[in-house]
Amino acid sequence: MAILRLFAQAREAAGTGSASFDGSTVDDVIRAAIAEYGDTFAAVVKMSKVWVNGEEVPLSSAISDKDEVAVLPPVSGGM
Repeated sequence: MAILRLFAQAREAAGTGSASFDGSTVDDVIRAAIAEYGDTFAAVVKMSKVWVNGEEVPLSSAISDKDEVAVLPPVSGGM
């Protein structure tokens, strides 16, 4: 199972900062998370970057049980 790490709006939509999901690709993990967390989470994912082990990757990228998939929504802020 890959570890899914969620940040900012993704964490809020899912109600958790991390979870484990089965999948052989990033897309498999993201789809499993959307099935678990619903439409609000899906909307956040659409506007987010997805990284594996600290690098941005396409959703078609293969993953293993030791990989960490991170959903990084856009961030705003400043003064």
